[in-house]
Amino acid sequence: MYKPNDLILRTTTSLIAFILLGFAVYLLLAGHNSPGGGFVGGLVTSAAVILMYMAYGMETIAKIIPVNFRTVIPIGLLIAVGTGLGSFVFDVPFLSHTFGYFNVPIFGKIELATAMLFDIGVYLTVLGVTITIILNIANDQ
Repeated sequence: MYKPNDLILRTTTSLIAFILLGFAVYLLLAGHNSPGGGFVGGLVTSAAVILMYMAYGMETIAKIIPVNFRTVIPIGLLIAVGTGLGSFVFDVPFLSHTFGYFNVPIFGKIELATAMLFDIGVYLTVLGVTITIILNIANDQ
């Protein structure tokens, strides 16, 4: 039986996926103040996960990442829509943005913004949709 020699692909995938995931976290966290955000961060994370699926196979990655990405989609939508609906509680227009500074014991004074919650919802939605679509296309025979 022929077994492909994918040592180079697997070795470089470990490094590239680590770099992509780190960059995706940066894009997600910096998105409400600079270019980036949930959409781009979700796409970069999807690229890293799909690369791992290509290098290691469906069964291996399903054991490592036991997440049904179809359930990630409604969770992300609920977070994004909930962020917008939360503005009605304070009698301000839909998706109004607010922020505050809080003292966190280890990190000190940090800024927390409602735009970050919205970005997390978009991130999860894009991640779930992208991986679900690509995996469905890959499994279609």
